[in-house]
Amino acid sequence: MSFIKAGQDAQGNDINIFYQDWGQGDPVVLIHGWPADHQMWEHQSHSLAHYGKRVIAYDRRGFGKSDKPWGSYDYDVLADDLKALLDGLDLQNVTLVGFSMGGGEVARYMSRHGGARVSRVALVSAVTPFLLKTDDNPDGVPQKEFDKIIEGLRKDRPDFLQTFGKQFYGVGVVSKPVSQATLDWMQMLCLPAAPHATEECAKAFSGTDFRQDVRSIKVPTLIIHGTDDQTVPIKSSGDKTAELLPQATYIKYDGEPHGLFITAKDRLTQDLLDFIGGTAGDNRYQVREPLV
Repeated sequence: MSFIKAGQDAQGNDINIFYQDWGQGDPVVLIHGWPADHQMWEHQSHSLAHYGKRVIAYDRRGFGKSDKPWGSYDYDVLADDLKALLDGLDLQNVTLVGFSMGGGEVARYMSRHGGARVSRVALVSAVTPFLLKTDDNPDGVPQKEFDKIIEGLRKDRPDFLQTFGKQFYGVGVVSKPVSQATLDWMQMLCLPAAPHATEECAKAFSGTDFRQDVRSIKVPTLIIHGTDDQTVPIKSSGDKTAELLPQATYIKYDGEPHGLFITAKDRLTQDLLDFIGGTAGDNRYQVREPLV
């Protein structure tokens, strides 16, 4: 397995970040959402690598196969982990793709580390620019809704995650955009995370103000958000991010929920390819045709 060292914990032990590295070409770094791990990018990792990209997807500290230290999980720490990955692999001309919570890492990295090594960014169902409702952010989500997340995790984490997964993919009494097998797979990705990391990251993505971070982004930017996202509502996220980045390309997926990397997987892959550029990498993908 492949790991990058990202600092040390309070006891002086190395903190190791797991990553998957596929393909060749200009690097695309995929940053997963909460509370899953890098495997949520299964479809995009496979497809982008076939289209001539080097795809690196990693597990945030506390999740997946990465180390799970006690301590801070604020966005400065997480952006520094991303820097350790880019520096450790000596990546250049990078496209950062941040999903949901991962969009916060993209924004904080761009401001904290000056966008070093990065040529493009994509914010997919991202939590930017500021989710929490405050006096100067009236379209945000009330604090009590985020408090319910912590309460649910502490009461019965597996049950909370199972219910959360249904909302994540827009599953309802009538609407069945994904199979039960996909819901079970999502649960499998979420459960290995450390409970401490799961809680602390929920606090981080819900309470961090990225408005200044977003304004610092000076490279070509793609924003993608589902109009029926009940997890990260588009009005307080995608729409606001687009207002702060008027030169960005903003694509709304009509009727799509939060987990559009599955529910609209081919469309998302195509839009990323159109944004990044790519060519077929093996005989099965010789003709550059739309995936949708």
